[in-house]
Amino acid sequence: MATASGPERALGWVDKLSILLAAIGGLATVALVCVTVVAVFYRYVLNDPIFGMDDVSTMLLSVCVAGSICYGSRIGANVHVDVLGMVGGRRITRYTDIVVRVLGAGIVGLTTYALYEQSQCGALCGFFTPNLAIPHQPFYWLLIAGMGAYTLVLILELIVGIIHIRDPRDPNEHT
Repeated sequence: MATASGPERALGWVDKLSILLAAIGGLATVALVCVTVVAVFYRYVLNDPIFGMDDVSTMLLSVCVAGSICYGSRIGANVHVDVLGMVGGRRITRYTDIVVRVLGAGIVGLTTYALYEQSQCGALCGFFTPNLAIPHQPFYWLLIAGMGAYTLVLILELIVGIIHIRDPRDPNEHT
């Protein structure tokens, strides 16, 4: 087996980062389930809703999203139908993958930048949640980390795909 190239080794490091983010997102998912169960119990059984549960739920949900973006992309958790692959095979997808990865990295990179700009806005943009005044900035940074890691994944997959452009199978494709 050939040794891994620099971009392939870098993808291994990004995979470790994505696992860390996924663990944080998984813990947030467990916390979100617990918060939801408690909120439903108090609202419908005790008829006494807890003030601020919407704020807590929204912030926990943003942590779940931040943790799942990069990890989900690396394990192939997205749903897709590869029509071009079925019609044209690898001789077509080796070129369309380049276009898709460039566009994807551009869009996700712009999203990461927009999140960064929004995180710097502060009180003028509603820096706190409406009820409990939970600051948004730490949650923006988690989203920036998740989206930034996904941008890096797309760039590295693009480079690895170009390195292996003549191979019968792209090493980044999920079967």
